[in-house]
Amino acid sequence: MSKRDTIGYRCESAGLRMTEQRRVISDVLDQSRDHPDVEELHARANARDPRISLATVYRTVKVFEEAGILEKVDFGDGRARYEDAERAHHDHLIDVTTGRVIEFCDPEIEALQEKIAAKLGYRLQGHRLELYGVPVRPAPRSED
Repeated sequence: MSKRDTIGYRCESAGLRMTEQRRVISDVLDQSRDHPDVEELHARANARDPRISLATVYRTVKVFEEAGILEKVDFGDGRARYEDAERAHHDHLIDVTTGRVIEFCDPEIEALQEKIAAKLGYRLQGHRLELYGVPVRPAPRSED
């Protein structure tokens, strides 16, 4: 990841004041490959800098979101989660039994969405697709 691709760089470019604690939070977000909620983000940032409070994380994600740097996602579990707003487009499959979020991009689905919009007289500006499911194969049972 180049420096220009980092959340910290985009924050600075947007004119946001970057305190040391905001830098830690932006670094944690850059390294996240999942969709952390504020509590998970706090735990990771606090492990690097114990002075970072939960309130600081809440304020920081709100500032980053308002600046268009972070995007809030809600997968129906009551927890607001966050991801980089400039990541490549992708959709989500959420395992409702475990909460695991699988990112994917399927060219056929993308083309179908464009086709549907055109059929209805629209040109897509964007979209969000979230699929909710349960695994087809049950987890192996443990022997008692």
